[in-house]
Amino acid sequence: MNKEMQFKVDRAENGVTLQQFLAGRLGISRNAAKGLIDQRCVFVNGRRIWMARHCLQTGDIVGGAFQREEKPAVSRAIILYEDGDYLIVNKPAGILSNGPALRLSSGQVSLEQELTVLTNNRELAACHRLDKDTSGCLIFAKHGKAKERIIELFEKNQVQKKYEAVVRGCLAEKSFSITKPIEGQSAVSHVRVLDSNSSASHVAIAIETGRTHQIRKHLSSIGHPVLGDQQYGVGRTVSQLEKAIPRQMLHASEISFINPQTGRPVHVRSRPPSDFQECLKNFRLR
Repeated sequence: MNKEMQFKVDRAENGVTLQQFLAGRLGISRNAAKGLIDQRCVFVNGRRIWMARHCLQTGDIVGGAFQREEKPAVSRAIILYEDGDYLIVNKPAGILSNGPALRLSSGQVSLEQELTVLTNNRELAACHRLDKDTSGCLIFAKHGKAKERIIELFEKNQVQKKYEAVVRGCLAEKSFSITKPIEGQSAVSHVRVLDSNSSASHVAIAIETGRTHQIRKHLSSIGHPVLGDQQYGVGRTVSQLEKAIPRQMLHASEISFINPQTGRPVHVRSRPPSDFQECLKNFRLR
């Protein structure tokens, strides 16, 4: 059933087309947004507009009788923790962490956008990122102040993040640290071996810094790239077993911090998904 809705164009959306705006606000495809406009049921500042490329300005009011497209966010991203300030979800592999749909190519709606539509909270924002093909714990702030405060914690390295990965080859040392700088910046990753054999190793990683692709770059730099990594795991002979891996075997398994709004500790864990478990099984790892 259609419902009368109105949206106000904010500063970040100044200059976008009506088609892009509707796709982003309603969480629908561009084609679906074009269909609404073609039906001549969309109004801008009270005037009926039927041009998909109509350029919107900050403060414009876009209205009409719309129906939000059902989004599978609940089934794809399980909520692990929630309070008045933060939402922590188990991000599936294969979906972007953040970015409004109107700035993404067709079919690439981000998890941030899905949850914004699901919760009807325009302030909801990802506080950090996981690569598209990395799964696990991802923090969202429910309002601007909460995001501002936790970003300060990230900058002070007061958010503890732990990962699990399946890497190529046998690791002889049970625990070690990688301190190789990334793009001229310090980067520290602490690695602990959970299980290992001649083909692969299951490792836990705690990071002190959050450089782009830090874990993948660090593990590749020591000759043990993450299995399935198509960017940093290339240039080596790949077994048939590894060729069948659908994505990089990297999972954000734990995240801990003190809620800067309440002072209460938050500690969330996420079990690796089925494809990760299947990889462990195929390589005979625990």
